[in-house]
Parts: sequence; C-alpha cells; structure tokens
Amino acid sequence: MISISKTRVSGFEAAIRGMRNPLESWDKSDSKDEIWYDEKSGEVYDYHVGENDLALMRKLAAAGDDHGKFARFIHVSADILAPRYWWAEYDTYKVGTVANSCSTMHCIHKKMFVPSDFSNEHLTEEGFYGLSTIIDILNNKRKTYLETGDKEAWYQMIQLLPQSYNQLRTVDLNYQVLWNMHRARKDHKLDEWHTFCDWVKTLPYFCEIYGI
Repeated sequence: MISISKTRVSGFEAAIRGMRNPLESWDKSDSKDEIWYDEKSGEVYDYHVGENDLALMRKLAAAGDDHGKFARFIHVSADILAPRYWWAEYDTYKVGTVANSCSTMHCIHKKMFVPSDFSNEHLTEEGFYGLSTIIDILNNKRKTYLETGDKEAWYQMIQLLPQSYNQLRTVDLNYQVLWNMHRARKDHKLDEWHTFCDWVKTLPYFCEIYGI
C-alpha cells in the first residue's frame, strides 16, 4: 500500500532560465508565469511551458543527465505514506532528495496498533493471523510501557515492528531524480513502485519532457 498526497511542483522558471544560459538564448523562451488549463491532462497549472522551451527540454533530457541537469531545478514535494519495506528501497536514492519522517523512536507508543497501520493487502489468512498476533503483542507491550515506562517493553515494540508498518514522510525531489527512479523501478515486482511511477507520470510536463 502506498498513498501520495499534497503534491506541489515548483521551479520551472529558474530551470528554463538556466537551461538557456549556455547559448544565451533567453530571447527564444516562450514560457509564461500564468494559470492555464491543460486539456489533455485535465489539470490546472500555475506555469505554462511554451513549445520552444519544451522542445529544448526534450533535446537536453534525451542527451543524458549532464545535459538534462535543468531538471534538478524542478522540485516536487509530497506526503507519502508507505510501508517500511518500500522506504528501504526508496532510500537508495539519496542524491537530490530530502525527507522528514514521522519518528518511530519517539511516536511508536502514541496510539494503539491496528491492522490498517500495516500494508496487508496481499496477506493470506495465515499471514493475517500472524500479523494479528504480532499486533496483540505490540499493544500489550505498549500498555506496559505507558504504565511503567519500562525500557524493555519499548524495545519489544521497536524490535518486533514488522516491515509492513506504514510510515509517513514529507519528501522533496526533483525531476531528474524522479526520471531515474521511474526508469529503474517501473517494472519492479512491488505494487508500490507501480503506483509511485504512475504518480510521477501525472506531474506537469513530465511525460512530455522524457517522452513517456
């Protein structure tokens, strides 16, 4: 399970301005800082990339990461709720990403554990029984910790917590790193990566820039 919300995209103006610096071709820029409606996607955007600029973006992106570095200026922030096993793979991408996460260390005891706290959509009946057993143990240790402050009870929660536990992070990425993630993960066996890559393709001009 993965949920992506509160998406914000910014930086097109600086990306385009910098992209045209090498040949000093600013006069050919045809983008505008204006609200416009994209009939194809049905989305409303606050920056309109012109055809001249989009053509140059495509050319530079196709030439590789060095030439396509303008995309590092286009920032994307979002809230992502995903299981710890997915975050472990996401953390491979350290360059060009920032994240603030909910703290397991500080907040693991703040609420009772329930099945919806975990990604469990593929569990069999036997698997769900195992998860339910672990949830019962976690809640018992949570109760002990809240009543006594016993550090050993806290350690039981930390060390028994399954990788399917969902964690919320607010992330900041850019178009270049998102393109690399999409290229590497679009055929991954985890459903979460397919959902993530589908979300990437909804970002303004992303598919147009990278030809997907």
